Amino acid sequence: MPTLDKVVEVCFSPSLFGFHLDQKATVVVVDILRATSAICAAFANGASEIIPVAEVEEAKRYKDNGFLVAAERDGVVLDFADFGNSPFNFKPEIVKGKSIVYSTTNGTRAIHMAAECKEVVVGSFLNYSAVAAYLGQRSGKVIVFCSGWKGRFSLEDSVFAGALVERLLNDYGYSTTCDSAIAALDLWQLAKPDLIDYIQKAAQRSRLRTMGLDDVIDFCHTPDYTSIVPHFNGKSLIPISRNL
Repeated sequence: MPTLDKVVEVCFSPSLFGFHLDQKATVVVVDILRATSAICAAFANGASEIIPVAEVEEAKRYKDNGFLVAAERDGVVLDFADFGNSPFNFKPEIVKGKSIVYSTTNGTRAIHMAAECKEVVVGSFLNYSAVAAYLGQRSGKVIVFCSGWKGRFSLEDSVFAGALVERLLNDYGYSTTCDSAIAALDLWQLAKPDLIDYIQKAAQRSRLRTMGLDDVIDFCHTPDYTSIVPHFNGKSLIPISRNL
């Protein structure tokens, strides 16, 4: 049964986050193509810590100090970085036991925007059930924060937000009076029968295709690849395991 102390909202883009901001809320940052999917893949493959940085110069300073750096802008790997943000770059032989500095166009900035809230975790289809179960043990407000594309609405992030809203409403006693959450849920209902086919409509899918980076589409929409929930401690993301 829904309870009054467990509510969920959806923020469709960073441009709107100020209207949702609540320092008592738990925020789930979402960037399906590709940042939060890559973060979940990295932890599944043994990374010990991911340090999200918003600005290129900060990532470069970490590289100068000997850190392993994954960094891109608009899908292009930065010239000083070790690799970009494809989940397939975060192989066990590269990331196991390592601290990784990570900077992307949208996702890592969203993590820092949410940092003043009570708690920040990372969500993707890859850890969908684990995130839902983690939130199910909490009370208060949850904000599903879609990283979007340069401040704009993103279809794939919003579809995932709807999937998470559905699970929280149906299985974990959450309620909502947020129109964005209802709209995301409606999008998910449209997409659910054939998710990969639906995502062909997404602008980011087209951007990745143009750059030859669309080999990740199926993987980034794979449910429950890992039971790890990445948690932001104010400086870095650390893995929390959930028993599903």
